[in-house]
Amino acid sequence: MDRAQINQLKSAIHGARILVVGDVMLDRYWFGDVNRISPEAPVPVALVNRAEERAGGAANVARNAASLGAQVTLLSVVGDDEAGTALVRLMESSGVKTSLLRDPTISTIIKLRVIARQQQLIRIDFEAQPSHEVLAAKLGDFEAALPDHDVVILSDYGKGGLTHVETMMKLARAAGKVVLVDPKGDDYRRYQGATLLTPNRSEFKQVAGSWRDEAELTEKAQALRQQLSLEALLVTRSEEGMSLYRDDSALHEPTQAREVYDVSGAGDTVIATLGVMLGAGLPMPEAVRWSNRAAGIVVGKLGTAVVQQDELFA
Repeated sequence: MDRAQINQLKSAIHGARILVVGDVMLDRYWFGDVNRISPEAPVPVALVNRAEERAGGAANVARNAASLGAQVTLLSVVGDDEAGTALVRLMESSGVKTSLLRDPTISTIIKLRVIARQQQLIRIDFEAQPSHEVLAAKLGDFEAALPDHDVVILSDYGKGGLTHVETMMKLARAAGKVVLVDPKGDDYRRYQGATLLTPNRSEFKQVAGSWRDEAELTEKAQALRQQLSLEALLVTRSEEGMSLYRDDSALHEPTQAREVYDVSGAGDTVIATLGVMLGAGLPMPEAVRWSNRAAGIVVGKLGTAVVQQDELFA
């Protein structure tokens, strides 16, 4: 793309309207130094000197889409607690419009990582799944939001936020929306009819089984795509890049990562960039190329990070 085309794309991105739905969480990082072993147990003692908070899960997808310049709404459920307030604050500072139901019966999911000398010592998770009744109450908000958005991204982290995903799929497709799904688990039938699924290599293997070569991988991918009535299937393959499967055709994009520092959240960046580029009117193969480029940038950063528009188009 030349500079005029990129400027045209930037303008189209600003008009893209993305609705992100799914499991949200608060990622907390405690950074410190380790200089001794505890006298109480054979474990390192971390002296914490800095803390950071970042949006995780579907919230990270939303902030990735917003950092590229799109108009983004996040729909989810959080606890009526300090962590939920922190997530709302993080989303507002990222330019994301939020529709977060504050449920006093649950705690907002928190993933706490203790890091010393650029290595993760431990991760501690705090989580509780919302009730079906609470999630069902959000379906009305979801349906009401559909007319104001071009692309729907369903980010499933298996935490219960997408219990009613089949109903959401039907509503979104009936409204004629592009629906992208980052799947979880070993049963993809509930995502039937999506525009595109974005499993990573290990997730795809869990559903389709292992393969011996590219030909068998393509065969399995196309079989799953047809079985689920998908327009496309994108398998992200870590150091092997990513592969897009559509109507009996396959497009392979080699990895663009120059250095890999942290792969956590890379899938969020991929599906967010895909959604933004499709919302801006790009054809799917071109949207995949930009997503691959974004993934190559974000894995060089620590934790759940985002790619800025200037970085992507540099």
